[in-house]
Amino acid sequence: MKIYRIPENLRTIIFDIDSTLYTNAAYAFEQVDVQVRHFAGLRGIPAAEARRMVADYRRKWAAEHNGQKISLGNTLTAFGVTIEDSIEWRENLLEPAQFLKRDERLIPVLETLRRKYALICVTNNPVLPARKTLEAVGIAGIIPDIIGLDTCRKSKPAREPFLLAAEKTGVGSENCLSVGDRYDMDISLPLELGMGGILVTGVEDVYELPALLR
Repeated sequence: MKIYRIPENLRTIIFDIDSTLYTNAAYAFEQVDVQVRHFAGLRGIPAAEARRMVADYRRKWAAEHNGQKISLGNTLTAFGVTIEDSIEWRENLLEPAQFLKRDERLIPVLETLRRKYALICVTNNPVLPARKTLEAVGIAGIIPDIIGLDTCRKSKPAREPFLLAAEKTGVGSENCLSVGDRYDMDISLPLELGMGGILVTGVEDVYELPALLR
């Protein structure tokens, strides 16, 4: 865990979902690779070639942008896959319940946080698979709202999803804390917007938030 800033008057916590509210390397890999395999099938090329294309593009993009990372959705647009395509693919291809299970330790942690703060998720997945993920982990009833790829048609890092999270919870950016596992996607832009930021390595760090924010 790395703490960048905690707002003095914290009122809203914005959670990333994947590899933040659960830790599962197999699903983290599969939810990316299933889309790359689908892309390969549509192009009529081997999956290995599609993986290489995506990796090469991401490496080139990072080299041209001071080492920053680019999301899969934004990467695929370079190959003619629209954001609308990505939304449809993810809704049809992602099945988190095949990989994830109810997290009995996370549930009381989020219940504790909900008593003091508004909780909302901002994810690069559409709302449908994101909701399925929260259901699989057992926290769908605790976090009532999700801003997904299909909400703003914007993939993180983008201002719109984070600003909408603040608006939906009725606070200013300065009252929000963004929690996620990728600095370039989840932390850097929120900090620019005046929000707080905590970089986590997985759900194990999220377990510690109530004590940290006490």
